[in-house]
Parts: sequence; C-alpha cells; structure tokens
Amino acid sequence: MTLTTLTRRALLLLTTAWLSACALKPADTLPPPIVFVHGNGDNASMWLTTVWRFESNGWPRDRLVALDMPYPLARDADDKPQAGRSSADEQMKFLADEVDRVLARTGASKVVLMGASRGGITIRHYIAHGGGAAKVSHAVLGGTPNHGVWSNPKFLPNSEFNGAGPLLTRLNNQGGPGIELTPGVKWMTIRSDSNDKYAQPDGLWIGAKGTPTNVGFDGPELKGAENVVIAGIDHRETACGPLAFAAAYRFLTGRAPVVIAAAIESRVVLDGKVSGLGVDNKPGSGNAANNLALAGATVEVYATDAASGERFGPALHRKAIGADGLWGPLAVNSKTALEFVVSADGYATTHVYRAPFPRSSTLVNLRAERIADADRDAPAMVALTRPRGYFGIPRDEIMLDGKSPPAGIAPGVAGVSLVKARLADAVPRSVAAAFNGERLVGRSWPTAGNHVVLLELND
Repeated sequence: MTLTTLTRRALLLLTTAWLSACALKPADTLPPPIVFVHGNGDNASMWLTTVWRFESNGWPRDRLVALDMPYPLARDADDKPQAGRSSADEQMKFLADEVDRVLARTGASKVVLMGASRGGITIRHYIAHGGGAAKVSHAVLGGTPNHGVWSNPKFLPNSEFNGAGPLLTRLNNQGGPGIELTPGVKWMTIRSDSNDKYAQPDGLWIGAKGTPTNVGFDGPELKGAENVVIAGIDHRETACGPLAFAAAYRFLTGRAPVVIAAAIESRVVLDGKVSGLGVDNKPGSGNAANNLALAGATVEVYATDAASGERFGPALHRKAIGADGLWGPLAVNSKTALEFVVSADGYATTHVYRAPFPRSSTLVNLRAERIADADRDAPAMVALTRPRGYFGIPRDEIMLDGKSPPAGIAPGVAGVSLVKARLADAVPRSVAAAFNGERLVGRSWPTAGNHVVLLELND
C-alpha cells in the first residue's frame, strides 16, 4: 500500500468523522468558523491554498470565510480621509459585521480569526476596541507588523504602520505599559527569522535605504502570545505558506495536520469576484487596487494546453458581470489548465493563465488591469505573479521565458511578487514560467492591441 493511499484513507476517515459530527452534534462541537483577513492591498484570493489545506484536513467548507475588504489599502494618515483607501476603524467595522454574519449563519458562539500583515492589525483592533473579545476564541497573525514597519514619530506619524503612531501605541499598551494582548483570546503570531520585507532593521523596503526603521526581525511578535519563528519564509508566507498553515492548524487543534498539500477533487467548481482599479473603477480615478465589483465587465474562460498555452476550442464559459461581481460558477476537470479573459471599458483585455485547480474554490478572484506606462513601447509583455508569496534569490528557482532568474529580482530578502518579460516582437507565442517545480505556460498578446498577460501561480 502506498503512502498516497494511506494518506487518502486517513483523510477520508477524518472527513467522515467531521460529517458525522455535523449531522449529530450541536454547532459548537464542530470545528469553529475561521474568518480570514487579508493584508494591505490584497484580496480574499490570497487565502486560496490555505482554505484548500483546511478543507483537505476535514474542516467544513462552509466554515471557512475569506473577506474582501472594499478598499484594502491603508491611508497615509489614519486620521485623514484619502480617496480609495481605508482607515483602521473602517476595516474594523467591516470585520465586525462579517463576524456577526458568520456567527448568525453557523450558530457558533465564537470564531477563529486569521490575518495576514495589515489584517492582523485589524483583528487586534477589533478584539481590543470593537467588541471582538467576546466573539473570538483564537487569533492567528501572520507577518503582522505589530510593532510597526517603522517606529518613528516624525515619519508618517499617524500611519497605521508606524509603531510609534497612535493605533499601535494603544494596542501595545492595553491596560498598562507593555500589555500587548487582549485577555480571553488565545493568540499566536507567525514570523520569519529574517526574510520578511516588512520586519527589517533597514528602511530599504519602505524607500529609505540606510535609515534605521527602529524595528527588528521580531517586530511581529507579541508579549504573552505563542510566537512561532519559521526560517526562510517571506512576508506573505507567514500567513499563506504551508508551514504557516501547519503551525496554525496545530495551534487550533492540538495536533499536526494529516496532509499539507490540497487533496485533489476530480471535478471542481470555480467562482470568484471581478474587481478593478481606482476609487470607483472608472478611468481617471486612479490605479490603486480595490475589491469593488467591476459590474459591466465580461469574463471568458478557455481550456488550454498546459504545455503550450494554446486554447482548446471555444470558451467554456462566458458571463457579463453583475452587481455582485461574480464571474462563475464554472465546473471543470481538475486536470484542465485555464485562461481567464477579463474585458471592461477603460481597461486592457486582461489574460490570466492558471495551472489546473486541484480543488473547488469561490476565491478565484480576477482583476482587470491597465497597461503600465513603462510597458507601452514593448511589442508584448508577460508577467509572472505570485499572490501568496514573494520571489527570493537565491532561495527560489525561478524561470520566465527562458531566463533564470528573471530580471527585476535582487538577491537577498524576498520582496517582489511580480516579474515581467519584455518580448522582442508582437507575434503570439508560448511563454513558459516555473517556480520551485510548479510550471505554467501561457501565450503572449500584443501590447498595441491593449492586452495584459499574467501567468498566475497557484502555490
């Protein structure tokens, strides 16, 4: 009997046990609902693989909820309105309302909150100042700048990310100097040893190379919490990586997960939200990312040859996007590579190539893009993007269009999540990428035709 067979049988037994519990026992004897809170500028899709891992270890799918904050970018000064950006209080209110909805829907008495980066600040703010202490059993914070990305009262003094600013000062002195935790909740932090771009003693990653940040590698830790250090992981991997999942799962259950990789389903159903850019998704309102529904857009999905990126026939799915922003559902085989095409007024035609999805998900979010000014003179451009982590040299093996490593990745701390290949001509052709064993192939499209091409990793 193979290890794979044993793993599948163990998973089946575990899942069956959960299902039996669902059928026979009250809500609070089930695994608690987990609400996932993404980071600055991100969206719910960053939790895609984490949700798969929890599901694959028997967590009920309807008890795993990932949020899409409408305006995910923080203000430069938290106390001053800024178009297209959100305050700490606005983020807290959105989370509080979602927790109440989850509790009402599931019948549970408390939720688990798991946050990435800024999402962890939102969680702390909600628990300390928004009534969350009575509604949260556990809080897991991955890469959260709990003591700031910098700590300097003279540089952006009212920023949410300033350790010397009002919000973090208040959170780190609850009920007395140095009291950093709200009681009644079990706390875990997960951090990198030294590879988190936002927990660095030097200001390189905030545009101030050579200037001390007054924050160390241990900035994400909290006094009194279970503080986990994982060597080599980057800022996003502190929340979304496999080792972070394993640590969180053990913290919540008291045991190691049965599997780390996603258990494969033969037939998958996919869905997600289409969003855009700017204050209101309209041209001229800026290029900052938002998570608002891009109503009026059109999405087409094609099955592709995983080896060449070529389409297999006509679109499998086509939908005009409504007020809810959802582009699906689409049922496909879990061995099918896909090309998603987003078209909308004021945007480039955006082609997103993805490797086969091993499991169903409602977190396949898409964003319409615009061609960057620096790319307009290129015959064609193809970008490789890693939404759940960063590229690091020499840590990672990365290839894009035959170049390894691609241009744009400096050795040292992993801090770049998107790299581009500038193609010499506009003739459509296959473009291959690879990242630590994951291979992905798409097709180039001419820039002059107003096309943006993304090869998006699933890892």
